[in-house]
Amino acid sequence: MELDALDLKVLKIYPEYVIKKSLVRNLKIGYNVPTYVLEHLLGTYADLSDPRDIKGVDSVREILEKHFLRPDMAELVKMQLRDKGFFRVIDRIDAWLDITKNEYIAGLQNLSIKNGVITDELVKEHPKMLLGGMWAIIDLIYDHNTYPGRPFVVEKIHPIQLSNFIRDQFVDRRKEFTVGEWTDLIIRSIGLEPKKMDDRQKLFQLLRLVPLVEKNYNLVELGPRATGKSYIYREISPCSFLLSGGNTTVAQLFYNIATRKVGLVGEWDLIAFDEVAGMQFKDKQALQMLKDFMESGTFARKVEVVAEAGIVFNGNINDDVQTLLKMSHLFEPFPVEMQDTALLDRIHAYLPGWEVAKLRAELFTDHFGFAIDYFSEVMRSLRGSSAVNAPDSYFNFGSQLNRRDEKAVRKTLSGLLKLLYPDGEYTKEAIEEVLAFSIECRRRVKEQLKKLGGLEFWDTNFSYIDKESKKETYVSVNEGGSKALISQDPLPPGVVYTVSIAGGKTTLLKVETIVVPGSGRQNISGGGMKAKEALKTTISCIGSNQRKYLPSNSALKDYDIAVQLTPMIGSEVGDDITVAIFVSILSAIHKNTLKKGLGIIGDMTITGSLKTTLSFVDRVTMLAENGAKSITVPLEQMANLASVSMDTISKIIPIPIAGPEDAFMRARLED
Repeated sequence: MELDALDLKVLKIYPEYVIKKSLVRNLKIGYNVPTYVLEHLLGTYADLSDPRDIKGVDSVREILEKHFLRPDMAELVKMQLRDKGFFRVIDRIDAWLDITKNEYIAGLQNLSIKNGVITDELVKEHPKMLLGGMWAIIDLIYDHNTYPGRPFVVEKIHPIQLSNFIRDQFVDRRKEFTVGEWTDLIIRSIGLEPKKMDDRQKLFQLLRLVPLVEKNYNLVELGPRATGKSYIYREISPCSFLLSGGNTTVAQLFYNIATRKVGLVGEWDLIAFDEVAGMQFKDKQALQMLKDFMESGTFARKVEVVAEAGIVFNGNINDDVQTLLKMSHLFEPFPVEMQDTALLDRIHAYLPGWEVAKLRAELFTDHFGFAIDYFSEVMRSLRGSSAVNAPDSYFNFGSQLNRRDEKAVRKTLSGLLKLLYPDGEYTKEAIEEVLAFSIECRRRVKEQLKKLGGLEFWDTNFSYIDKESKKETYVSVNEGGSKALISQDPLPPGVVYTVSIAGGKTTLLKVETIVVPGSGRQNISGGGMKAKEALKTTISCIGSNQRKYLPSNSALKDYDIAVQLTPMIGSEVGDDITVAIFVSILSAIHKNTLKKGLGIIGDMTITGSLKTTLSFVDRVTMLAENGAKSITVPLEQMANLASVSMDTISKIIPIPIAGPEDAFMRARLED
C-alpha cells in the first residue's frame, strides 16, 4: 500500500497516536479480542517507526498466544497459576470496594475471578478499574497461605488503554486539517475507507459515534444484516457495552437493590441493545424505568440515580422498506411491548440502516488512523462539552418541531459538531449542513410515531429558518415521509377509506368489499368482534330497505358479500365504521366508481339514523393528512369544521350528508 497525502499528514501531526489499520485486521483473525486491545499491543511491542516497514508483528502474535485466554480456558489457567505460582494474562479487570471488609476486591472477566486480592495502591494508580473496568496485561500470583479461600492476587497491572490524554494538545493539532480531511481521518480510525463512501455514507458512520460523545443520547438503527450496526460498539470503544438480544433485568440495567450497585447505565458511556427483536424485560418496571432514563438520565429504585449512558437500539429489517411502510411502520422489528409511542418518542435519531452500504472487503481501510485507545479517549473527553446552542446564532426551528423534537435535533447536532469541530470553531454553512441532517434523523422517528396512530405526532413538516434571510427550509426523509396513503385516483367499486377510534387509539382504515352471486352469506375480516358488529348493523339497515337500496328484482340473499378491513395507520378497530361499510357494499353491488381520495365519516343505527360522531376533528385531520380529497360530513358536524385547522380544511371538499343513503349517492364519481 502506498501512503497517500492524508497518511503523510497524520503521521507528521499525530505520529505517536496513529496506527496502520490493516495490521490490526490481519492480526484479529483467530483472536476474539477488541480492536483497541490489539492496537495497543501493536503500539507497545511492534516497531512502527518506519510506516513502510513495520517490524515486530510476530512478537505480538506470540504474546497473544501465551497470554490471551478464552473463557473456556479459565480453569486450566488457574491450575497452571496454582502450580507455578505466577501467570501473566491479558484480560478485563475491574475493582470495587467491599465496605464490610473495608478493602478492594478485583474481578477478571475471562478468568472468572470474582474475589481477587488487590492493593489500594494499584486501585488508586488505575482508577478506571472502579469505572466499569479496563483491559490490561495483569501479573497474577497464587498465595493460598496468606489469603485462604481467595488466593488469586493481582501483583502488577500494565494498562491496555491510554494512561494519559491531553485534550488541548489534541484540539490544537486538529486545526491543521480541513473538515474533509478530518472526516476521512475519523472514518479511517474506525477501520473503514472514506474514499469508497459519499458524504452521506460518511455522515451515517459519524452518527453511530454520537452516543459516545454526547451524554444521554438515544439512537436507533434498523436495517439489513452486515452493515456494521454492532461493529462500532463492540470494537471501537472500551467505554461501550453491547447487550445481545435476550432477557435483561432492572438489576442488571439500572440498580441492584441487594448489592446496592448501579447497573450498566452507571458503568458505561453507552449501552447498545443488539438484535432488538429478541429483547425481553422480565420485570414490568424495566420499561417504565427505561422511559424515565431515556428522557432525563435519571431513575428511581429505592434511591434516585443519575447516569450519563447513551442508549442504542440495533436490529434487522428484512423486508423492502417501501413495502414495510405501506403495510406497517419502521419500528416493527421492536418487541410489541416496546412499540410504545411514549418510549419511542424519546429516541433522538433514527439512522436508516437500509441506506448504509454493506461491509464489503473494499470498505475496510489499509491506511493510517487514530489508535482506538487514543480515539476513545478523544470521544470521551468530548462528552464534557456541549454544542446544543450552536444553531441559535443563525437559525430558528420551524413551528412543527415541539420541545422534544428540538431537544433531539440539538443533541444530534451537538454530537456531530463536536466530532467534526472539537475546537468549537464552525461556520454558518457547517452548522446548516449538520442541522439539516439532524432534523431529518428526528423526523424519521416522528413519521413512524405518526403511523402508530398518535394524533399528537402529526406535525412532521420539519423546517429551520435562516435568521438573516428569513428563508424557511423544509427537511424531508428519503423514504417518503408523509406520502399519501389514500389513493389519489377514482376509487374502484367497493373501496373506501375511513377512520375508527377505539380505546382512545385512532386507526386509518381501507375498506374493500367483493360481491358475487351467491346465497346471502356475509363475512368481514381484519377487524375483530367490533367490526363484525358494524357489519351486522349495516346488513340489518340494508336488509330492511332492500327495494330502496338494491337493484330491482334483487335481494341480499342473492349475494355473497366479503368485506376486508386493512389498517393503514394504527391497529384498533371499533364499531364506528358502519357508514363506510354501507357505501363500500352498495358501490360494489351497483358497480359504482367512487370519487378519488374519498374518506367516509359517519356511524349509524340499524334504522339508518346517524349517530353523533365523536372526535370529529381528529377524524377529519387524519383523513386529510393522509391524502383524502373529499370527506363525508354528517350535517350536525358541519359547524365543527370551523375547529379544523385552515391548513387541513384547505386540502378537502366536505360532503354534507343526512344519512347513509346520502353518503352513497354523493360519494359516486358521477355525482
